[in-house]
Amino acid sequence: MLDWQDMQIFLEVTRHSRLADAARRLELDHSTLSRRTRRFEQRLNTQLFERSTHGYRLTEAGVRLKAHVELMAQHADEAVDSLANQNMKLEGQVRLGVTEGFGTWVVAPLLTAFAERHPGVTLDLLTLPRMVNLNRHEADLAITIERPSNPSLVTSHLCDYRLRLYASRPYAERHGLPQQLGELSQHRLIGYVDDLIFSDQLNYLDPLLGSEAQQGHRAHFTMRSTSVTTQLSATLSGAGLGILPCFMCAERPQLQAILENEVDVVRAFWITARQEQRQLSRVRLVWDFLREALAINQNFLMGIHDQLTLPTESTTGP
Repeated sequence: MLDWQDMQIFLEVTRHSRLADAARRLELDHSTLSRRTRRFEQRLNTQLFERSTHGYRLTEAGVRLKAHVELMAQHADEAVDSLANQNMKLEGQVRLGVTEGFGTWVVAPLLTAFAERHPGVTLDLLTLPRMVNLNRHEADLAITIERPSNPSLVTSHLCDYRLRLYASRPYAERHGLPQQLGELSQHRLIGYVDDLIFSDQLNYLDPLLGSEAQQGHRAHFTMRSTSVTTQLSATLSGAGLGILPCFMCAERPQLQAILENEVDVVRAFWITARQEQRQLSRVRLVWDFLREALAINQNFLMGIHDQLTLPTESTTGP
């Protein structure tokens, strides 16, 4: 008879390109995990993985087994979830993937209220400068800056947010400030690394500089980074002008928004999950909490208010 723990280990290894990542997730050392996977193959008398220096890759037999084990894991989650509902006590883990800036400056503070309210739920917050892949089971929920096109995912508009062009006092004192959009290319700029932008939604500057580029004027970037937090730090230090979310610049008197009539960028966040995960009570709870908590903070996200409002029982319901 097969050991359910062996199947859970097998499933976790399939979800990571490197064995070390799966070992860390399972809280096992690398050699133990390698030994367990080989023993599992021996019990089945079937090779499940092709091993190389690049990681573990599923064989055809491994792909077939993964489909069955994922279904078993889904049923196990649903069974535990139904028991939790009967006892009116929610427990378990919810992994949320979100872009770096939004996760750090907005979602993390909001989820402190959720953690106080539901201490049995462990929140794994993945704040990354890229999209989280739900189909590879990197997370239970994801907040994205593009609406996912995959029809197998449940997706809902979460909130809008505004970005402005910011300058620090040190920069203004040393270099002055542009008085109109046509002067932007004459200033030092901070932005994303062009070939590493993971979404066109992050390409703010090209449309603003388009007319200048056509006239042969090339913008000068003093610093580019894949991290919006790094861009904020560089803007604060006076390295250049940066387009940043208002929610990251609130309550920072050393920054000032400039060219507000000409630079007004509005983007949206979307919340999404796989259908089977969305049905779990603990995942639904986080989903609903975030929608309600961000609804009461819409003015903050749009740069109208300066302070994030932490939700209370009365503002977000039971």
